[in-house]
Amino acid sequence: MAGTKALLTLENFINGKFVPCDSYIDSYDPSTGEVYCRVPNSGKEEIEAAVEAARAAFPGWSARSAQERSQVLHRLADLLEKSLEDLAQAESRDQGKTITLARTMDIPRSVQNFRFFASSILHHTSECTQMDHMGCLHYTVRTPVGVAGLISPWNLPLYLLTWKVAPAIAAGNTVIAKPSELTSVTAWMMCKLLETAGVPPGVVNIVFGTGPRVGEALVSHPEVPLISFTGSQPTAERITQLSAPHCKKLSLELGGKNPAIIFEDANLEECIPTTVKSSFANQGEICLCTSRIFVQRSIYSEFLKKFVEATRMWKVGIPSDPLASMGALISKAHLEKVRSYIKKARAEGARILCGEGVDTLNLPARNQAGYFMLPTVITDIKDESCCMKEEIFGPVTCVVPFDSEEEVIQRANNVKYGLAATVWSSNVGRVHRVAKKLQSGLVWTNCWLIRELNLPFGGMKSSGIGREGAKDSYEFFTEIKTITIKH
Repeated sequence: MAGTKALLTLENFINGKFVPCDSYIDSYDPSTGEVYCRVPNSGKEEIEAAVEAARAAFPGWSARSAQERSQVLHRLADLLEKSLEDLAQAESRDQGKTITLARTMDIPRSVQNFRFFASSILHHTSECTQMDHMGCLHYTVRTPVGVAGLISPWNLPLYLLTWKVAPAIAAGNTVIAKPSELTSVTAWMMCKLLETAGVPPGVVNIVFGTGPRVGEALVSHPEVPLISFTGSQPTAERITQLSAPHCKKLSLELGGKNPAIIFEDANLEECIPTTVKSSFANQGEICLCTSRIFVQRSIYSEFLKKFVEATRMWKVGIPSDPLASMGALISKAHLEKVRSYIKKARAEGARILCGEGVDTLNLPARNQAGYFMLPTVITDIKDESCCMKEEIFGPVTCVVPFDSEEEVIQRANNVKYGLAATVWSSNVGRVHRVAKKLQSGLVWTNCWLIRELNLPFGGMKSSGIGREGAKDSYEFFTEIKTITIKH
């Protein structure tokens, strides 16, 4: 293949060293559709080497004080911050997201993840109970689990990888991480910083490749007692099956079909731009994106008109364009999947108000084969439609009217997912009532994606198992032990 020598070639990072692989897979630039990177096609052999390294490093790393581990995490955060622009450029090119989003959200949040867990690890306390009448004192200790298997997705590559690595190593575990084979570059770049930050060899191992090969080898390995996974429900089902014989600890952060509920007393000046953002940010490739918008009937027409106007103002452009609101979708296969939902909606008699098949997408000549798509708004669609039930994970949202509070709560809950929801109303009592009744792990009211990392993150129903956050991540990445002393 012409130009192969110019391709970026990644290597696995095992026991503090970069290790070449004897087989590679192609990674594409989503904005051009061209191969630009080669990613190791790892398997059982590489996982065995990583497990051996992680197990050997565990006694030393887990014996360090929380303060010592905290200092290492702070140094790594500083190094990532110094490399912010290089990492942002790489993330934008590799994933298709805009350079603006990578600069302002993905990489700063990756830095913050290490700083946050470097701090939070110092503030966990244990419990103590006295039983004077029995002459006993009970107390608890938490100990790291061991080797943690971490599997992160392609939509927020470094952001979600660091959200797992930081609490795992802060708690004293060693890790084997598998980033998505579609977006491996920033994980590989982070590996170059680990030694300088003071991370000992074997504490962080990163093995690249596909789910069926390297992912299954990691999940089914008997010496990896814990798996943290962010991704799709079908993959989570497979992970659960493979983990069951070993009784592994699992944290599964899965999909969403997130509703926005807009009552007639909502402040549309704030609601509309925020709901456009919550629907289409990162090309709609965020598990927290809004994909069902319920609008009270009395303001439905007004909302729809203004929402479509605001959606048309969102510029789809090449990721490096600082004025672009949206970049390219992750892959050709994913773009075709997202488009297939719009075809299904049309076949069901729904109306496409803007976007795919309605408006014209203008791109430079070299980006014509890229995986771009306009933000798309669907209406006149039934709640039973696959577009209202299934996670599309693209720049597509459905807008439908509702009449009463009771009705909209029932309809919002009528999907298998329960990750996030937004409620727009100036009635404080209503906001509290509705938030309490929604089957969602997170409910934002009159805002979206404002996160407090101390608080639990995760979903209900098919949106996952477990929670992550300061206390929740610490509990997941440690085992609790009760000790009784008779004196």
